[in-house]
Amino acid sequence: MGNTHNDVGSNVTSVTVAQLPGLNTLGISMARIDFAPWGINPPHTHPRATEVLTVIEGRLLVGFVTSNPENRLITQVLEKGDVFVFPQGLIHFQKNVGNGNALAIAGLSSQNPGVITIANAVFGSNPDIEVDVLAKAFQVDIKVVQQIQSKF
Repeated sequence: MGNTHNDVGSNVTSVTVAQLPGLNTLGISMARIDFAPWGINPPHTHPRATEVLTVIEGRLLVGFVTSNPENRLITQVLEKGDVFVFPQGLIHFQKNVGNGNALAIAGLSSQNPGVITIANAVFGSNPDIEVDVLAKAFQVDIKVVQQIQSKF
């Protein structure tokens, strides 16, 4: 099991072409996602791959958001053995909704799917996105943005 003793309560172990060069040109990769009780795999996107997630242990709330202008949230609670598809490029997440650990395996349709974790990208960029830009985008006070940026 991966180390889930972190702020989000999950650990993703990826197997892409970067870890396994033999995947080059095959168009596939995988990930193991371990969840502590109530842990999350935060909202993120894969710019170059569709993801097929299979629950191995536990119960997961999974979801993705459709593209503009609808921005509709599609969710499902998955049990052991259930499968869910996250379309390429859409923001998606998983949350362990059980009191025990959970485990999922994801197959991705690219040897280099990429991952953009939304909060990290927006609030942890280097250099920082200017606070007034984020304050207007999220319609919050600049101090809120500064507080969130300090965590990343």
